[in-house]
Amino acid sequence: MSETTTGPAALPSGTRLTGPQRKAIVAGAIGNTVEWVDWAVYSTLAPIFAGRFFPSTDGAAALLSTLAVFAVGFVMRPIGGALLGAYADRHGRKKGLTLTIGLMAGAAFVIALCPTYDTIGIAAPLVLLGARLVQGFSAGGEFGSSSSFLVESAAPRRRAFAGSWQQVSVGAGALIASFMGFVLTSVLSDAAMESWGWRIAFAVGGLLGLVGLWLRVSVEETESFRRVESEGRNRGRNPIVGMLTDHPRAALRVVLITIAGTLTYYVWVSYMPGYAHAATGIPLSDALLANTIGLAYFLCLLPFVGLLSDRVGRKPTLLAFAIGFAVLAYPAFRLLELGGFWPLLVVELVGLTFLAGYSANCAVVMAEQFPAEVRSTGIGLPYALAVAVFGGTAPYVTTWMSTHDMAGFVWVYVAAAALVGVAVYATMPETRGRELT
Repeated sequence: MSETTTGPAALPSGTRLTGPQRKAIVAGAIGNTVEWVDWAVYSTLAPIFAGRFFPSTDGAAALLSTLAVFAVGFVMRPIGGALLGAYADRHGRKKGLTLTIGLMAGAAFVIALCPTYDTIGIAAPLVLLGARLVQGFSAGGEFGSSSSFLVESAAPRRRAFAGSWQQVSVGAGALIASFMGFVLTSVLSDAAMESWGWRIAFAVGGLLGLVGLWLRVSVEETESFRRVESEGRNRGRNPIVGMLTDHPRAALRVVLITIAGTLTYYVWVSYMPGYAHAATGIPLSDALLANTIGLAYFLCLLPFVGLLSDRVGRKPTLLAFAIGFAVLAYPAFRLLELGGFWPLLVVELVGLTFLAGYSANCAVVMAEQFPAEVRSTGIGLPYALAVAVFGGTAPYVTTWMSTHDMAGFVWVYVAAAALVGVAVYATMPETRGRELT
């Protein structure tokens, strides 16, 4: 197992992206955006459609059941990360990305069209569960393949900038989902939203998935994979075996890098509106508006933090994120208790500023751990394992705490993850100057 890191001077001096590289990054980011719209719509609208799939006599129980399905969907992410990541390492990033978006869009259409519990009984939550498992499988393969594709498409000294667009596109998907939720809850009555309005968001997500599928079919394969294919390195051992045998320390490092980032991301980005609504009574439309504004700011910030990482390194920007959240967690949740739009917006903006230190770096720092023949698997499987354990359970844990008079301790949950991040980022090797090949 080789983990040798060369100095920054070993890299070619190029920082300018060529025309084909820019085209690949744009196509990759747009395709990734529509993939994550379908994933984020579920958590955004869970408080609204919970009663349509589970008995609605107890609203809190129905919401917790719906969030349990959200968490179960994460169980499939490591399986998707392993199998779809290996597929992308064997057959190319392009084919892997085409498969993931087709699965995600198809599952979104199934949820949009699924009859309710009152119509088909227990079959309704089972169909919802099956569709969410397919989406989890797709999402597990998406991260490794799209991260590999974007980082491999970059100029040598713009890898973090290119990789940041992976999370820009993830955030854009959450932003579109949040904006759709805001528009629908503002235009439609509560009764209409609970009856059929939520289906519109899933249907739109599925249609956008077809657009992403077209984009991915038209994009070219990366030079790194073409080199691996020409040398026959993708025809040897199974990439899963190669990753576990030759790069176990790198795989473990990906898990540890992910813990703080995924937990804070899912609390701040995916479920903060629903949590604030349940814990403080703020109208859901106001909470979604604050979330939408915060996400727009976050997306604009990410590429600049990526450029900063290309200049100063991965470790300093990751440490700024983790230390920031360790300090921020307690005062942020105390401020949130004041209720209302403005305290929530301030909490969102400050938290997302620190979170950019992780999100702008995660794709590139993970890609820099592995050679091209196992890169998608090496990113996808360990990352999905960490996300399944720490990200998938975050909405359920925070909701459970808030409904059991423990909302005042949610900040401890976030701060503990941030302190783990501080320890990991301070001790890991710097990879800014590492050769991808």
